Amino acid sequence: MAERILVTGASGFVGGQLITRLVDQPAVEVRGAVRAKRENNQSALIAVGEIDGDTDWSEALKGQRVIVHTAARAHIMDDSAADPLTEFRRVNVAGTLNLARQAAAAGIRRFVFISSIKVNGEQTVAGAYFTADDAPAPEDPYGISKLEAEQGLQQIARETDMEVVIIRPPLVYGAGVKGNFASMIKLVERGLPLPLGAVHNRRSLVSLDNLVDLIITCIDHPAAGNQVFLAGDGEDLSTSELLRRVGVAMGKPARLLPVPAAVLQFGATILGKKAMAQRLLGSLQVDISRTREVLGWEPPVSVDEGLRRCFRNNRDE
Repeated sequence: MAERILVTGASGFVGGQLITRLVDQPAVEVRGAVRAKRENNQSALIAVGEIDGDTDWSEALKGQRVIVHTAARAHIMDDSAADPLTEFRRVNVAGTLNLARQAAAAGIRRFVFISSIKVNGEQTVAGAYFTADDAPAPEDPYGISKLEAEQGLQQIARETDMEVVIIRPPLVYGAGVKGNFASMIKLVERGLPLPLGAVHNRRSLVSLDNLVDLIITCIDHPAAGNQVFLAGDGEDLSTSELLRRVGVAMGKPARLLPVPAAVLQFGATILGKKAMAQRLLGSLQVDISRTREVLGWEPPVSVDEGLRRCFRNNRDE
């Protein structure tokens, strides 16, 4: 019997790549949920409209056994919403829990939720790592909404027969990436000198290929039920090293100036860019040893190969 899997956010960065991988899996039938279809012939997709506490998932859930919930209101650096936390809660909390309750009632056996490392916090100190067992410490509305969704899902799992699997990725990179990573790529591509050559922080990343591989592992692994897993490439880089390796993958070496991190931090504070400076200068490391031990999982793609695939795919498009 084929495993029937519903992927929400099927047109998104993670959801789209996940579906591409799943359709090649033996004995798998995959359906994608989107807000609206762009073409009439997208037979594997089902439109559900806006995702919030009132969304009707009945048609999308028919015949399904597993849900991978990638749809979310994404983190936004300069959020224009009058009340960002309310907007994040509407989609990421109310929308997620509404889907989960309908899923449990429909007999879904496993709900895989793509959360965020922001549930743990924004940064780690030198030599320390976030783990899945740490007390949550989100600092922004997006992280708070993801934590509240996790807590609600875990309560539903306790009250029903549906298993919940939570995956918290750090920054995800790959072909089509947007946000800060895309901005960084453009700066390297233009050959502009960047004052980041003396930044010696440590940050964990996860390639899109590695995250998708982990999600697929969690769909049917018998030990994954009702667990929390952190995702990562298994190799942490400083911002300066990441830029150098982006340049190598791109075939255009990064031009880095060795400006002391303290000077950059001071300048960012003066300009009101403390959050941006934290991402460029601060450390954020995750410990994926539990993911490895419980699931027997290893990241199949190295950082360098993930970057090469990113740019190779971009050139092929």
